[in-house]
Amino acid sequence: MKVEYRDDKNRSLDFNAFLRMKKDSAIWVSIIAALNIEAYRVIITPDSITIMDKINRTIQHKPLSYLQSIIQVPFDYSTLEDLIIGNPVYLDRTVVAYADQGEKISLSTIGSSFKHYLTVGKNDLHLLFSKLDDVDQTRSRTANLSYTAYLLTGNWMFASNRSISLSEKNKLDIMLDFKQVDFDKQLAFPFSIPKNYKVIN
Repeated sequence: MKVEYRDDKNRSLDFNAFLRMKKDSAIWVSIIAALNIEAYRVIITPDSITIMDKINRTIQHKPLSYLQSIIQVPFDYSTLEDLIIGNPVYLDRTVVAYADQGEKISLSTIGSSFKHYLTVGKNDLHLLFSKLDDVDQTRSRTANLSYTAYLLTGNWMFASNRSISLSEKNKLDIMLDFKQVDFDKQLAFPFSIPKNYKVIN
């Protein structure tokens, strides 16, 4: 997939990444920098994240909460899986509002962390838009996620284009453009650490 990252401090990153995922087990990411060089390799498990910096030859072992501290959003491994697959996140079972909009259906739920407003296609129930607002009124944390360019991949429909906007004190935008997607394949998760790599905290 192609990833574009922008924040309100004029920082931007554009890179390609390869991602492999085994449900409830591991998420493996290879990040490709300029000149088609692998810059990072990352493996995420339900309780940890390991980051291999292949440019500086370092390795970091962190708890999964490390990612939570970076983006300031409470989530677990299952939420991360849902985000990658394109399932709605923080979707509470209690629906507090519902609207039929012709070709679309909108509904709202309220969970322990977020109010969730989402829109799905009426005929296929494909997720089109998701808006999350913090239930804590002392915070202004919000997220907008859009899902487009659905493709049939095996037995699955997959939104190949994603737009994610997060804001609280700061704002960041992430665009994901999936170039190739396969499901239900045998996968390897290569992650051998060279002996000369330095472990850093």
